[in-house]
Amino acid sequence: MDFGLQGKVALVAAASKGLGRAIAQELASEGASVVICARGEATLRRTRDEIAQRTSADVHAVVADVSTLDGIDDIAAEAVKRFGRVDILVNNAGGPPSGPFEQHNWATWEAAVQLTLRSAVELTRRVLPGMRERRWGRVLNVTSIAAKQPIDGLMLSNSVRSAVTGWARTLANEVASDGITVNSVLPGFTRTERVQELNAATAKREGIEPEEVQRRIEAQIPMRRIGKPHEFAALVAFLASERASYITAQSIAVDGGWIRSLL
Repeated sequence: MDFGLQGKVALVAAASKGLGRAIAQELASEGASVVICARGEATLRRTRDEIAQRTSADVHAVVADVSTLDGIDDIAAEAVKRFGRVDILVNNAGGPPSGPFEQHNWATWEAAVQLTLRSAVELTRRVLPGMRERRWGRVLNVTSIAAKQPIDGLMLSNSVRSAVTGWARTLANEVASDGITVNSVLPGFTRTERVQELNAATAKREGIEPEEVQRRIEAQIPMRRIGKPHEFAALVAFLASERASYITAQSIAVDGGWIRSLL
């Protein structure tokens, strides 16, 4: 299937590892030029080189922190300087800390909002005018299954990712007539460092081994396994494609059937 991404320019936030890296590599393999960003320079440069070598795509790396406005400005400016535009924006960021309500003061809530909500809003604000002018664009938000079915112990993620979902759903209506789609993609339990960290936090809190936490999670998933990053990235690439031009305002889970609701 030709996704029609040859010559498109994608900006993928938090892409040095995990889901962001898998998405960047998938888009690059489909012929897109890709701008990736992350805070850690060494890992980011290594990821850029590896994706470029595997796909022969033009991959540009920008060291920046999406939780800050300066970082967001740097990323957007570098993308336009290098490629002249951004056609596909993938809003992604590391998850906020785990823990129950009483564990988080307001400063922690503010940091979670800046990392998860403001980064998506402000990155989109930087690239949306160009998409509207060209009458083509894709805004894709990596959120979480927690936005549809809250996960115990993830007070911040459950709350702030739901806010991203509401913002994205509203934005989709506002820009649909300009040829821009806005969708959210909800990763379930996937083989990433973030999930390993959450499992370790749960294990410590409950006094058990991380392996027991993983077995318990897998038992809740109808497919009886956690996902792989490339399985998630495949859906993101499709939603970024020409083939998905009539799909917008959706929140689609990649979770092996974990979410129990009908919709």
